[in-house]
Amino acid sequence: MQFVIVHELRGSFSDGTVTCTGRMRCRSGSKLTLEEATSLADGLAAIDGIVGVSVNPFIGSALFYYTDDNARLLALKEVARCGDVFTESRLQPGWHDDDLQYPKAEGPVAAALEIIRFYALRPFIPWWWSIPSAIFHGIPYLIHGIKELLKGNLNVAVLDASAVLVCLVRRDFRTARTLTLLLGIGDALESWTRQKSLASLSDSLNITADTVWLCQDDGTEVQISINDLKLNDVVRINAGTIIPVDGVVTEGEAVVNQSAMTGEPLGVVRTEGHSVFAGTVVEEGSVLVRVTKLGDETRLKQIVSFIEESETLKAGIQGRFERMADMAVPFTFALAALVFLVTRDPIRASSVLLVDYSCALKLTTPLTVLAAMREGALNNVVIKGGRYLEALRDVDTVVFDKTGTLTNATPHVANVIPAPGFDADTVLRDMACLEEHFPHPVARAVCRAAEKRSLGHPEEHDKVQYIVAHGVCSMLRGEKVVVGSRHYVECDEGIDVSPLHEAIEKETAQGRSLLFVGEGGKIAGLVSIEDPPRSEAVSVIAGLKKLGVDRILMITGDDERTAKAIAARLGITEYRAEVLPTDKSDVVQQLIDEGRHVLMVGDGINDAPALSAASVGVAMTDGTDLAQGVANVLLTESSLKGLVTAKLLGIRAMERITSNYLYTMVFNSLFLAGGIFMILSPGLSALLHNMTTVILSVRAMKRNLPETQEHDALPEGSNA
Repeated sequence: MQFVIVHELRGSFSDGTVTCTGRMRCRSGSKLTLEEATSLADGLAAIDGIVGVSVNPFIGSALFYYTDDNARLLALKEVARCGDVFTESRLQPGWHDDDLQYPKAEGPVAAALEIIRFYALRPFIPWWWSIPSAIFHGIPYLIHGIKELLKGNLNVAVLDASAVLVCLVRRDFRTARTLTLLLGIGDALESWTRQKSLASLSDSLNITADTVWLCQDDGTEVQISINDLKLNDVVRINAGTIIPVDGVVTEGEAVVNQSAMTGEPLGVVRTEGHSVFAGTVVEEGSVLVRVTKLGDETRLKQIVSFIEESETLKAGIQGRFERMADMAVPFTFALAALVFLVTRDPIRASSVLLVDYSCALKLTTPLTVLAAMREGALNNVVIKGGRYLEALRDVDTVVFDKTGTLTNATPHVANVIPAPGFDADTVLRDMACLEEHFPHPVARAVCRAAEKRSLGHPEEHDKVQYIVAHGVCSMLRGEKVVVGSRHYVECDEGIDVSPLHEAIEKETAQGRSLLFVGEGGKIAGLVSIEDPPRSEAVSVIAGLKKLGVDRILMITGDDERTAKAIAARLGITEYRAEVLPTDKSDVVQQLIDEGRHVLMVGDGINDAPALSAASVGVAMTDGTDLAQGVANVLLTESSLKGLVTAKLLGIRAMERITSNYLYTMVFNSLFLAGGIFMILSPGLSALLHNMTTVILSVRAMKRNLPETQEHDALPEGSNA
């Protein structure tokens, strides 16, 4: 991209504060993106002797003021440099012409501007112009209505076409043009809200990974940044880990959850030769994957899949209200026919056709959903679909997994206790060597403790296996090493833990979680995890109760004494101790069978079945990729306060949807009556009807949450 000097003025210029000796304007042959314009302006402003800069991206020009010839020369060099950089960047595959499109008024703002422009210019347009304009803009609605009628559908499209046809037959072209304008604005608003809603879903479901395990030619595995990954590299994907690339399995077997792309909740088996895709999650097993696509290519494909999947929103809240709107269409036709039979007045009959209930219902519901989802995202709560707002409103039972949710998301190692014949450093080093492959708060705590003690743990072990609902195991120094809960080590692996009996009693009495390690069939030691309750947990539980949650349950794999101690500190009266990971979903299902609306909060790999079984599954941002992938709500801040935010959003969004529905029915019924009794003309009825839709749409986008949220003192009621 070349810039040319358009003009230059030399002389003494002063604004009373700064004096310069000249000004120059340079212009390129094309528009600039906003990023390019900013870069150019920043580059010029950083030059000594440049005292004023103005860059216009729409015409690709830069105006700058200089104080001396040296500054002038440096500025010209900077302009030339930027031109070369812009040219090179536009040759890259990731650059698109769409980058030159600038923000335009959208949604209700664009609708309001279009209405103002139409009525402002209307007095100055010749009367005869309304004839071709009305016919031209009315034909698409007539065609659409005829197609629906031929399919046997008597819906809103047929109603709209009938209203336009009546106006054209009566030669009321001004009313026909007004009607097509308002219908067009309604369609545009609906399309806008749908696109925005789907875009929000795509963003919320797009989970990324920062690092991957790269398999080198000699068979060793090293952890590298995903930015350093190249095509045809081979990476190791373990259980509970997101797949960050598109690729082909070269070794191993795994169950892959593809719900983020296909919407199918059941995992599929992937073995050698099978393709896997970015954004999906390995539930069980471990595989080697050869990279076939990276970066934007996989992300774009993933977003397309998200958009296709999220169309299922229409089967929820939005679809229900649209079906209600279509059910009113036969009533509207019957009423119009009755009015004509009684009055023999086509004007009164057409007034009935010009007012329908669908427009506001179709617009305000997705707008309310979109506003609530955006507001949630701004408050660190990502709600992955409008249907979950309704589920959040109905929640009356909350089930907390203890570790990483009710307790601190960053637990730390409180004590390392070796068994006789072993030393503490060896115990901690071996545990960290295996646990570093699995992203869970407890695993990360072990790795941090080893790092703090400067205990290196090179990859001396064999392939690490994740045993679903148990723990991890591998071969190290020729012996089998297992790491996990007491149940796994003692019951499943048959290792005697009695040498640590006193330590177990002492640590559990303090409410600490225990992680055991066995080597060669013998107990090697244990690590006690200090997992203090979150500081906000008590106030959040109180806030949930004020919002209608009458049952709060904590489930944990800890023993009765530890569970009781934690529950007492949090004010929870109902808890389940020594719950196996596989039994968590059974607890949730039991509550659902009792007729409860359950919200499950978890963060681990084994929480995924319970999250899926619950009415609403909530995952923490520092939990595993699998938990985040299957959850319906993601808390992007390491705090439980988002639970109150989510519940409050569900209540208020549904209240607003319901109240907008009532307002729609009342106002449109009044407009129908006004048209029937000739109080309102057909054009005025249509205008009032559509203005009501715009007003209700604006209302739908109002804040749902208070300006400042006091989670420990939320009001008992809520207002829309």
